[in-house]
Amino acid sequence: MAPIPESYASPLHLPFNVTCLGDFTREPRDADPGTPGLWLMLRGTDLLLREGANGLDLPAGPCPIATSAPPLFLGHLHGQPLRALPLPREASPPEGHILENLLTNQPRMDIAHLSLGGLAAQALHWEENSRCCSRCGSETRDVPGDGGKKCKSCGYVHYPHIHPCVIVIVRRPGEVLLIRKAIWPEGRYSLVAGFLDFGECLEEAVAREVQEETGVRVTNIRYIGSQGWPFPSQLMAGFVADYVDGEVRVQESELEDARWFPVDALPTLPPKRSIARYLIDKYCC
Repeated sequence: MAPIPESYASPLHLPFNVTCLGDFTREPRDADPGTPGLWLMLRGTDLLLREGANGLDLPAGPCPIATSAPPLFLGHLHGQPLRALPLPREASPPEGHILENLLTNQPRMDIAHLSLGGLAAQALHWEENSRCCSRCGSETRDVPGDGGKKCKSCGYVHYPHIHPCVIVIVRRPGEVLLIRKAIWPEGRYSLVAGFLDFGECLEEAVAREVQEETGVRVTNIRYIGSQGWPFPSQLMAGFVADYVDGEVRVQESELEDARWFPVDALPTLPPKRSIARYLIDKYCC
């Protein structure tokens, strides 16, 4: 099993993007052939993996843990049906299996399994949160051959809710602007990020988020690339921007801290599997 890479040629190659899924073909749920296959079983962000002679792999064959939830067919991996299932919170890994967290700093799985785990997490989140129509509250049902859900009452068709976000590295000579949220691991800093608002383009969202969270104004905003982030359902659009003016003023309702760091004395940073770390590693100087 190949380890998670230490660096990436471009944001396209970051974990959780489709490029990283390996020999996988996505198919509609109703195309499930009903034959034995592989399992993506998740308890929150913990993925069940089978221990074998060649390291950790996905469970194969019969479902390794009894659960009342119906399996969610995702497609074929290496020619085998691939299905996702949520694990009951009280379930323990069977003998020869472990639970590995998708968000750990150094996941003990390759980039394809990590990315497939993210895909399963996002698909299960959509399944859980699309049971009822947001327009009238009635039950929804799968659209045959499609990924959508149609309301049985009003007929409105829903599709997976993917939320666009911006994330930006702000630079000035010799320094980079980093922020910290209280819920993050102790000492970890990252980049300003946030959701788009009505009527905004991505660049406008960058400027607004930086000024709202830190009091700083930026210019020369340049798009770098994006990463699907399935926790639970974001698309992170990454940018670089240059400082114009303003003293750092922390938005205390959102952040614990924000400050300029010398590029040769950075604090603890996000894991390399994230676009935040990609931007820092590539554009910090």
